Amino acid sequence: MTWEARRSGWEKHVSDARSNADIDYGRIVHSASFRRLQGKTQILNLGDSDFYRTRLTHSLEVAQIAGSITRQLRKDYEGHSAIPHLPDLALIQAIGSTHDLGHPPFGHGGEVALNYCMSGAGGFEGNGQTLRILASLEKYSDQHGADLTRRTLLGTLKYPVSFSEAHNDSMKPRLAAGLSVLNLIDRTRSKPPKCYMDSEQAVVDWILEDVSSLDRDKFRAVKQTTGKHGAALHKSLDCSIMDVSDDIAFGVHDLEDALALTLISREDFESRVEPSTFDGYFDWMSRRKPGLHNDVYGDFVTMLFGPATARKHAVSRLVGYMVENCEIETLPDFEEPLLRYRVTIRKDARALIDALKSLVYKVVIRSPSVQHLEFKGQQMVVAVFEALRSEPEAFLPTTTYALYRSSGENVRVICDHVAGMTDTFLLRTYERLFSPRMGSVFDNL
Repeated sequence: MTWEARRSGWEKHVSDARSNADIDYGRIVHSASFRRLQGKTQILNLGDSDFYRTRLTHSLEVAQIAGSITRQLRKDYEGHSAIPHLPDLALIQAIGSTHDLGHPPFGHGGEVALNYCMSGAGGFEGNGQTLRILASLEKYSDQHGADLTRRTLLGTLKYPVSFSEAHNDSMKPRLAAGLSVLNLIDRTRSKPPKCYMDSEQAVVDWILEDVSSLDRDKFRAVKQTTGKHGAALHKSLDCSIMDVSDDIAFGVHDLEDALALTLISREDFESRVEPSTFDGYFDWMSRRKPGLHNDVYGDFVTMLFGPATARKHAVSRLVGYMVENCEIETLPDFEEPLLRYRVTIRKDARALIDALKSLVYKVVIRSPSVQHLEFKGQQMVVAVFEALRSEPEAFLPTTTYALYRSSGENVRVICDHVAGMTDTFLLRTYERLFSPRMGSVFDNL
């Protein structure tokens, strides 16, 4: 199995002390796509703040948690048949660092907007765009993007199902019905399936080239549900570690942001997160610190809503609990070890992280104050995309227009351009195109 092969055939020099994983990690951290994450917020654009997380700081946290999980598994599962196949630190941190590269400006709202814009042209999905960036768009090679190893790309393939396989035609993007003046996208109907784009099919075929046809077919299986997009059933060992780490970072660290910004009250927390969901956590804590106070739930909530130092200790303990409650599952139907083993969170810890994610989603993300901003961001993404598409030669930067022409005027090039914008750059582009008093001939396009 040639998991360390690169699509270009490039091999490191014999004098290079780095592993192939070290090289991949370096290419990712030094990439323009990684740097752009500092201008993309994790939940919403709140304006100036030195606290809330951007997608860059979130990605660094995911990479760190992924490394912690891998080390913990080596300790907890010593002698297990999966241990020789666990990724080393550089590899899992590389994969964790990539997981949000494809998210467009204004996060999931921008993703829905671009999927609407690309309806009939292959659609758009943020995780699929990550693969496209790494395999095609980054500038380490002329044809193969960052030219990462096969194993690193497998770890970034979060949903090994193509857009055309997963897309349900009954969920085709459309404008919202029942409006007489405004043309607004139907935000529910315009959500994309979780997938990779068909434009990257050759890359996926190469990633799975040396996997048996039986394993390959099972790995790419799709669960079909009436009235919904199809869902991928599997992910690789490395990708499962990254996915669990992302869940932990989202559930715990986004909660920390929301608490620091007073977007969640103690009443919100206590009414939506039942004490029973902390049973596993309190058992874990009692083994570490015998003699805990009887009202452990109340004490914990007080820490969360107390001074910054207390909140930080509470958050740190939650992350530690999640990391120490990861486990290895075996899927015996697979022959290839990287598909046969998978990392998950144990039932009690999973219930807690799901409750915390639900709290943040319902109280913060779905709140009118945030939805107003998400809605506005979506409209700006659609407006900028359609303006650029209306007259590509007039509106696209010169280099991007050259790519557009050389691609046979493929609209995917315009989508790549908009998806790569930071929140602020998208806003400036919108203002330059649509605001009468904004813009200068000296602006960078």
